[in-house]
Amino acid sequence: MKNMTLKKIAQAVGGVLCTEYMPPHINADQTQAVQVVLDSRKVEQGYVFIATCGERVDGHNFIDAVFDAGAIGVICEKAPENPKGAYIVVKDSFQALKDLAKYYRAQLAVKVVGITGSVGKTSTKEFVASVLSEKYAVLKTEGNYNNEIGLPLTVLRIQEDCEVAVLEMGISDFGEMHRLSEIAKPDVCLITNIGQCHLENLGTRDGILKAKSELFDFMKKDAKICLNGDDDKLASIREVKGIFPVFFGTTEHSQIYAAEYENRGLEGSSAKISVRMEQRTEDFRVQIPLPGEHMIHNALAAAAVGVLFALSSEQIQAGISKVEPVGGRSHVIRTDTLTLLDDCYNANPVSMKSAIDLLSMTECVPCRRKVAIFGDMFELGGDEAALHYEVGAYAAEKDLDVIICVGELCRSMVEGAQQSKDYQGSIHYFQDKTKLLAALENLIKDGDMILVKASHSMHFEEVIDTLVRSGRST
Repeated sequence: MKNMTLKKIAQAVGGVLCTEYMPPHINADQTQAVQVVLDSRKVEQGYVFIATCGERVDGHNFIDAVFDAGAIGVICEKAPENPKGAYIVVKDSFQALKDLAKYYRAQLAVKVVGITGSVGKTSTKEFVASVLSEKYAVLKTEGNYNNEIGLPLTVLRIQEDCEVAVLEMGISDFGEMHRLSEIAKPDVCLITNIGQCHLENLGTRDGILKAKSELFDFMKKDAKICLNGDDDKLASIREVKGIFPVFFGTTEHSQIYAAEYENRGLEGSSAKISVRMEQRTEDFRVQIPLPGEHMIHNALAAAAVGVLFALSSEQIQAGISKVEPVGGRSHVIRTDTLTLLDDCYNANPVSMKSAIDLLSMTECVPCRRKVAIFGDMFELGGDEAALHYEVGAYAAEKDLDVIICVGELCRSMVEGAQQSKDYQGSIHYFQDKTKLLAALENLIKDGDMILVKASHSMHFEEVIDTLVRSGRST
């Protein structure tokens, strides 16, 4: 890691470095850290460990073990009783993590693509990373490492040979994106959309726009901005700090748009992408392997970033075609007896409706039923009951065969589904997931196509696991 000696690290985090117990083969001025981690189990030779005090685990209890595993130093809030190596004492280990990531980012020549938005951040990140990998050495956010702990850890994973880092950036309150932007210092700012999520803290879509727009606070002076031109809030942004956005969308009002689109159900879709920019005009067709019409915007976003990074149309085509599904996000799982649409990583009203559309529009053999298993959507603020009701009504309008709702908030979703006089399917309600799992075997039939979707804290991956176990996965 460039310029990441113990002495430089101590300066970056404003800590006090103690080298009294440092082994002779380590030099505080010369020995470079190989990696920085918070998880003691991940420590290897040459690593630096940051000991944090969590809700359930205190990392300070593992300081001896990380030195035994080969750590060259530890950042901690209290000095070890019997030190086995060098340590840096700081007031706040989590703040030290952020300060260190900011310092390290400044050492790197890497280009950073910062991605945020209400819906589709992770899928868009996968598309962008896949496209850019056709030309550059790329690092991308893994899993859900997109917050004030995950983002700095991701930045600290960047190696000197990395040319582009694609960073997902998620927030739930004002000020968070400001701090994330200061760490990432993006060269490209990409916002997918402004939807109805985190309303509990952000209030309205205008509040969400304001919070997400903090992404621009620390962007590079020569940065580029990519925005969804189909989103009314984002389309209103005409200029930021003298930078004019590049818009992507499904109409000619955007510089990069989908001129044609063909939905192939669970097999994905195809589209003709048109580029109409001052320095580049062309049309090319792409194959989008992930299902759902909403994936077209993810592909368009990736195409826009690809154009800004001077990729050829052939490279953009190849990158989009190679995108693979991420568990819990529009992931199709086929067993011997069921087809599952695993979209249980998170949920808000917009993504719920997109998932319902996918289930509704997918062609099935005549004997197969379309089943939706929904769980609560959280952080929706004072309108949470109305928003759940709206999703339930929407599901009933799409004429699904079975609607299953789980959780206290989903009572309103049931009411919304029941209000449809024309709905001919069945509606089931369970107060919690445990009761659902106990009844699931009697609700599901061979041949069913099942959508599973809820907010992440509902842990509906257990529902997916139960369904998979009901038949051999193929």
